[in-house]
Amino acid sequence: MSVKSERRDGIVVLTLDYPPVNALGVEVLTDLAAAIEAGSRDDGVHAFVLTGANGAFSGGADIRRFGKPWPPTAPMLPEVIESIERSEKPFYAAIDGVALGGGCELALVCDARYASPRSRVGLPEVHLGLLPGAGGTQRLPRLVGAKAALDIIVSGMPVGAARAAELGIVDEIVAGNLLDHVCRVAQEAPAGTRRRVSARRSEAQPGVFAAVRAKLDPVERGGLAAHRCTDAVEASTWLPFEQGLHRERELFTELLHSDQSRARIHVFFAEREAVKIPDVPASTPVARIDRACVVGAGTMGGGIAMSLANGGIPADVVEAEPEALARGKATIERNYAASARKGRISQADVEARLGRIAYGTSLSAAAGGADLVIEAVFEELDVKLSVFAELDRACKPGAVLASNTSTLDIDAIAGATARPEDVIGTHFFSPANVMRLLEIVRGAKTSARSIATALALAKRIGKIGVVARTCDGFIGNRMLAHYAREAAYLVEEGALPQDVDRVIEAFGFPMGPFAMGDLAGLDVGWRIRKRRSAQGMTGPRVPEIADRVCERGRFGQKTGAGYYRYADGDRTPHPDPEVESLIFAESARLGIARRTIDDAEILERCMLPLVNEGANILLDGTAIRPGDIDVVWVYGYGFPAFRGGPMHYADMLGLMRVFESLRALEARLGPHWHPSPLIEELVASKRRFADLAADEAARLTMEVS
Repeated sequence: MSVKSERRDGIVVLTLDYPPVNALGVEVLTDLAAAIEAGSRDDGVHAFVLTGANGAFSGGADIRRFGKPWPPTAPMLPEVIESIERSEKPFYAAIDGVALGGGCELALVCDARYASPRSRVGLPEVHLGLLPGAGGTQRLPRLVGAKAALDIIVSGMPVGAARAAELGIVDEIVAGNLLDHVCRVAQEAPAGTRRRVSARRSEAQPGVFAAVRAKLDPVERGGLAAHRCTDAVEASTWLPFEQGLHRERELFTELLHSDQSRARIHVFFAEREAVKIPDVPASTPVARIDRACVVGAGTMGGGIAMSLANGGIPADVVEAEPEALARGKATIERNYAASARKGRISQADVEARLGRIAYGTSLSAAAGGADLVIEAVFEELDVKLSVFAELDRACKPGAVLASNTSTLDIDAIAGATARPEDVIGTHFFSPANVMRLLEIVRGAKTSARSIATALALAKRIGKIGVVARTCDGFIGNRMLAHYAREAAYLVEEGALPQDVDRVIEAFGFPMGPFAMGDLAGLDVGWRIRKRRSAQGMTGPRVPEIADRVCERGRFGQKTGAGYYRYADGDRTPHPDPEVESLIFAESARLGIARRTIDDAEILERCMLPLVNEGANILLDGTAIRPGDIDVVWVYGYGFPAFRGGPMHYADMLGLMRVFESLRALEARLGPHWHPSPLIEELVASKRRFADLAADEAARLTMEVS
């Protein structure tokens, strides 16, 4: 049974027991409904206590049921909650651990809620493009007020026990035996006394809802769910409870069938699928990481060290030059101080994390005792080869040797060692202590142990790990090169950087390609282009406007000027006549008659290269699944989650439309627009990227080559 029933002197204790987090799926809800019905008919029962096993009350809906039909005879969560609402016998919630989503709604229908100090409660449905659909938007504002309820529901962020008690979500925090305490309360309460949240009034100060809506993203930029959450909570202040529930259900149904929700749910599942590597079983041994070493104290090295320290991993930061080491140390300390100042972490957290980071100038001394070494030096192959040759001599057997490279060949780097099986790419995104993506790059000889260790590391330090095979640029930057190239072509032909950026930001990206380049540093791409040119890499013509900008020392925000100019202490991009002059001169040099380019063309020519190259990445096996590409672009490059990533976006457009657009662009602009054979095959078979199995794209490589 997924729900255990225990009698305690007239009290029925119902314990949800469905590992790992007591999700409210078919089995749990069926068993819970049956237990409630049996107890309600039993004259010897005068109260119920709901609690959970496995260190949780309930994590909410069973995600394994998403997209699957619900058995017609099985009760759904709103029906179970309604049976509690109608009961003449009181219900008490004993919350130990998380009560999220439907689990929180289950607790809200109870007469009182008691929690252990470690508990967290919340309604995170907005992150899936949904709203709480089992009474959460009606009961929570009646319990804590509309403003507090909005803060929780619209943010989707859980609150800890102390804050929940302060708001009135829980009646008491119990430090001792929680279940015994709640049973004692239930036994001492007058029989038949109900304290239904639904009987209370939901109130809000004038202007609350207008103020909240003013801060939300527009509906067309992904804000649909947040706006509908606000609508539902507002309904609680003027509709009777039953009508409020009906309105909540209407809004929930609208969201459930929306493209934004489908996209967010796709990203949710893609993130969880990304850790499943066909040739790396879940049982693969993982290296124990007790101490790490970071080579390089620059922007990336410092951010990586902070990520490790945040995850509880002691790290030695190594930099050959004492002055550079001192600068790196000061930056780390300054970053932590800023986080404490903003209230993101406590001063005790700052001291604990700083205490995990040590600094030195001897690579061999620091690397010798490390279980994991992450190299974060300049993106130049010769420099990295030198570092890895030294690591090979200094590191103990079995240490994992990782390179924070964004484009370089992991096989070449591994070739500098006698242990290629221990070498792997760990591509952090800047700022490394903030960005959630970790692109894990496997070489031809990288062992399953090293891959499993990198995935475990990502989870430990709060990152989302996605595995790619080595190639120039891997998944993210390989696609980025095509995106950036087309954006530059548009500028050569008649657009300005601010035109392109405006369209991409309207699509949902936090910034367009030119503002993003200024933020990342234009010199990085300049270095990569020089390396590719020196290696004789061929392909479509490389636009040179970025080189013209860099030749003038304009590397972006760090130099106060890039494609845009920046005032001291201000990161706002301002169009610069000097750059416009460079662009006009470059168009003239190329013999291009500049023209007006409309927004639709800008969007199509920036998005379709991502889709087309993503398909090629699937074909050659660089990525395992279309969802892996989407996760990389959502979490690493700011692709709007409400559009699901480039491959999901292509499915939503329709692959026939994508194919026809690519063919039209090929006829007009040249062979670099030729549709990927994978897109052609999927169109011919009337399928989508979502229909590809994890290994099918690689199989198709042979069939369509």
